Amino acid sequence: MKKKTKSGELLYLKIANSLEQQINNDTLKVGDKLPSIRMICRQHGVSMSTAQFAYYELEARSLIEPRPQSGFYVSNSFRKKLAMPGLSRPENKPAAKTVTDIIENSFNDAGENNFTIFSRGVPATQLLPIAKLNKGMLQAVRSLPGGGTTYEPLQGNEKLRSQVAKWSFSWKGNLSKKEILTTAGCMSAISYCLMALTKRGDTIAVESPCFYGILQLAQSLGLKILELPTDPQTGVDMESLKKIVQKTNLAACIFVSNFNNPFGSLMPEEHKKEAVKLLGKYNIPLIEDDIYGDLYFGDKRPTCCKSFDETGTVLLCSSYSKTLAPAYRVGWVAAGKFMNEVMKIKLFHSLSSTPITHEAVGSFLETGRYEAHLRKLRKTLYTNYLQYVRIIGECFPDGTRISRPQGGLSLWVELPKQMDTIELYNAAVSKKITFSPGNMFTLQNQFSNCMRLSYGLEWNEKTENSLKLLGRLAKAGI
Repeated sequence: MKKKTKSGELLYLKIANSLEQQINNDTLKVGDKLPSIRMICRQHGVSMSTAQFAYYELEARSLIEPRPQSGFYVSNSFRKKLAMPGLSRPENKPAAKTVTDIIENSFNDAGENNFTIFSRGVPATQLLPIAKLNKGMLQAVRSLPGGGTTYEPLQGNEKLRSQVAKWSFSWKGNLSKKEILTTAGCMSAISYCLMALTKRGDTIAVESPCFYGILQLAQSLGLKILELPTDPQTGVDMESLKKIVQKTNLAACIFVSNFNNPFGSLMPEEHKKEAVKLLGKYNIPLIEDDIYGDLYFGDKRPTCCKSFDETGTVLLCSSYSKTLAPAYRVGWVAAGKFMNEVMKIKLFHSLSSTPITHEAVGSFLETGRYEAHLRKLRKTLYTNYLQYVRIIGECFPDGTRISRPQGGLSLWVELPKQMDTIELYNAAVSKKITFSPGNMFTLQNQFSNCMRLSYGLEWNEKTENSLKLLGRLAKAGI
């Protein structure tokens, strides 16, 4: 029987009501971590079961939510509920103007130290294990032939390839080091794959919206690009994909199956299986970008399309740019049956990867520190995401919609239709704030009222105030 207070109120309800009051008056804010179960026991002199019942009650009221191996956090669901964007509907008609200038300006502005950079899709330096990486770099210089000044084998650093192969077990990949080729980052891997699989004038299919780096790369290779309707939660629309492969001669597809940039969408496992089977039937290679796969918010690492590849038609690309060291340029590709072709492209274009940084990352992975770092980073990113949702709900215009990423670094924000995020971007830059306008993620005339925000920044007063100011600028622009 549950104990009651002198007033007859059940103890667990008294604790729950007290915490609810703190949440309602913003003593505890969205994204804040609640005291542990053991702390509640000590503070209130109650049993573990009573404390657990109190948290179950708050969870039932949609006031808090559990995070695996982390604790309970104040949920956003009791606040203003922001709608999700709808399915993208690209018409595959060229946009009136290029976005190249926007992209270049965005990177130039982001170089300023006193900017708040919501446009950069990497974790802040403060969230990375810099000291341990520095130590690894020194060790690499001492251990590598010639202090790291000599070329390494074409396939790449053996230690790094071995560790990538071991890590593939976490997503049911079961790769061997022989199946892995190192590259200078994920974009380098995707570039090699495209050059190996396509020729000028070929057609490829991508998600829409799609990371602008992929769009620019494909354009530079003279490829035609079909943008597929994409759901902000489940990724590429499977019915649209079926229709496209039946009537279009595709040279390849490029999908970010886990936490697409910029939507943050996650393809369900059954969709991954279906996509691999469908594309295999029509002999269409799939270049899979899994650069965000380790940054999941759930209780387990999602699989990849590569997990279900039995014929070698999936070319899996990834790197450690989003989890460890963006500028180290440590990437890799498991190219399946196209391995020889991709290796030849690497030989022609770069010959060798950078031995020192690849050895340093390989050593970091070998120590087992990577998972501990990831647990901390994932927790921080999820908390940041909740803070962004809180501020957007409070400060952005009515009618604003946001994506519901289940991992990664990107939040997609859809403002009311009359908004122009290029104009908003120019206003924000004058206030030393950058973000990524939606036009950057398409070659068509769409997403002009959208933006991508990275929540990889360190959450502090400056970040919070900048996000609030961005909301006020958006409101002023209506």
